[in-house]
Amino acid sequence: MAVLSKIRQRSILMIGVIGFCLLAFIVGDIINSGGFGGVSRHVGSVNGEDIPAQDFLNKVSNFTKMQQGVSATTAANQIWEQEVESILLEERYEKAGIRVGREHVLSIFGMQLGNDPRFQNALGKFDKKKFNDFLANMKATNPAQYEMIERDMPQYEAAAKRQIYNSMLKAGFIVTEAEGKAKYKDENDKITFDYVYVPFSTINDDQVKVSDQELIDYMKKNEKKYKAEASRELDFVLIENKPSAADEEEMRKNINSYLAPRVEYNNETKANDTIPGFAQAANVEEFVNKNSDIKYDTTYVAKKDLPVEHAEAIYNLAPGQVYGPYVDNGYYKLTRVTGRKAGATVNARHILIAYKGGKAPNPAITRTKEEAKAKADGLLAQAMANPNNFAELARTNTDDPGSANNGGEYQNIVPNQMVKPFNDFVFNNPVGKMGVVETDFGYHVIYVTGKNDGIRVATVAQKIGASEATEDEAFRKATNIEMEGPNKPFEDLAKTAGVTVQKAKVGANDENVQGVGMQREIVRWTFSKDTEEGDVKKFDVPQGHVVVKLKTKNEKGLIPIEDAKITVAPIIRNQKKAEMIRKKMTGSTLEAVAQKSGSSVATATDVTFAAPMIPNVGAEPKVVGKAFGLAAGKTSPLIDGNGGVFMIRTKAKTDAPALPNYATYTQRMRSEARGGVPSRIVMALKEKADIEDNRSEFN
Repeated sequence: MAVLSKIRQRSILMIGVIGFCLLAFIVGDIINSGGFGGVSRHVGSVNGEDIPAQDFLNKVSNFTKMQQGVSATTAANQIWEQEVESILLEERYEKAGIRVGREHVLSIFGMQLGNDPRFQNALGKFDKKKFNDFLANMKATNPAQYEMIERDMPQYEAAAKRQIYNSMLKAGFIVTEAEGKAKYKDENDKITFDYVYVPFSTINDDQVKVSDQELIDYMKKNEKKYKAEASRELDFVLIENKPSAADEEEMRKNINSYLAPRVEYNNETKANDTIPGFAQAANVEEFVNKNSDIKYDTTYVAKKDLPVEHAEAIYNLAPGQVYGPYVDNGYYKLTRVTGRKAGATVNARHILIAYKGGKAPNPAITRTKEEAKAKADGLLAQAMANPNNFAELARTNTDDPGSANNGGEYQNIVPNQMVKPFNDFVFNNPVGKMGVVETDFGYHVIYVTGKNDGIRVATVAQKIGASEATEDEAFRKATNIEMEGPNKPFEDLAKTAGVTVQKAKVGANDENVQGVGMQREIVRWTFSKDTEEGDVKKFDVPQGHVVVKLKTKNEKGLIPIEDAKITVAPIIRNQKKAEMIRKKMTGSTLEAVAQKSGSSVATATDVTFAAPMIPNVGAEPKVVGKAFGLAAGKTSPLIDGNGGVFMIRTKAKTDAPALPNYATYTQRMRSEARGGVPSRIVMALKEKADIEDNRSEFN
């Protein structure tokens, strides 16, 4: 009873503890799922179907591992497009009742593996049985690799479904004989007409005002055309860690000191040692590796491989002589010639005759090895009979796309640049020698056309960089702008620091800031909920420091007013100019209108509907369309064109002769329409879809 009594006494406390735990559990779940301002578990959704964050991030990680050098942001953007497209298309497959079996999936494999000899039949075609046997053997002997293929199978199933879906859509594009005939007439019927033209440019832009409200009203009427995603406009300054003139002079003095002997204290001997200058150094490799930012290289180089501005002077040095100091590609350099060698590089022309089964650049090659050898021998005979024709023989016969356009020529070939049989032939034979050599790529007809001397150089190179004092000054300037930026004019601060304010506009999923480069951190800051217009922040970048001021937040909706002033304002301005011009273009005849407007009557001859170009004016489809609709000798009312206001009078229309049939035109129209199906269907589906994009929260 005593125990029960104690339980009753503490029941309220226990209920409170349990309630608190339940509340903590619920709140934790809300936070994890994106409630109360937390990050969502989903990267986004498409028509209500979520894209799980963990799955998305795994795909991004795998993509960056497979595509070396691709940034995480680029990978995320590409994976996002794939996910959105996949969901949208899968909806269409389901509605269309599209299903695929294993045979169809194997055909997709066949498209990728069709040139692999392991899976080809006697006719050189993809053999599904061979591929199935290969998979069965892999499953038994290498289950891990088999599991990887099975894991990727949904991708191939989706590709098979899309193949069917695209084929269905393409089949729906039908072009009739009447449409083909209309296309023929559009391209070949011709119209000649007189016209009076008053360009919009006759009225200065500053005479026509366009208000912000007019821009907004116009965009609202054409909302689909002028919609925009969220963006941020920013001002920034780049304060680079550039070496000052004093820094460069100090480095020049430093590298110049290597020319003369100098005394250095030796910790081992506890005495001063005299270090010979660069020209007198006995162990050149040791001297370079100790004092240079670029290690010693024993390769003999041709004159063309030396720094362009200094090549002549360096190439003509005698062994042991030193040239410099000189500036090349951001380095101060001293160069010493250590040797000279005749025939260090070779010039040669070649004709590659590939065969099936070799490492052919073109997998479509079907000739046998025996046929390739016979063709190579035949070309060698032709070349030896007329060496001057070798370049033309190469252009018309070689299977090497890299040298076909220049007659099979390779200049300044260095040892081991080419595969061994090729390398041995060109370096072991004199100029003028021709022969046939076999490599893994096929048979080469080779013509040694020249040998070049090379020199071996030792170069002490030191990167020209900013001193610590210069870097400290750059940091001080950047920090000052960051601290004063929210309260003082950004332009004034930049001017005081000796830099120029630059402008940029970024989207939520961008990583490139124009003028700075790949700076995802900056983009992320501008879109942070804690960053307000007018905020300023300093970022360290490889070049130095960037100080950014968030100028404007543009949320999702219509394009920003500043952008509209560039793209929309000219349209509205021309509409207003047209009204002003019309008041001057009075009269019922072209001649009267020309006199009143200060213009003249001109003639456009043989213009087609498909190419509505008026000479000395430009494209005017509305004007040309009106001309085709007028009877001969009739005058049009005023027409607002692309470049100004027109009045036209038709002179003559020439109808193209009828054709027996219009199959050529119908086939072309059908091919053009069907060719754009894959991209157009995805664009259309995206426009209609309800897409929520949260990926900027994850990268």
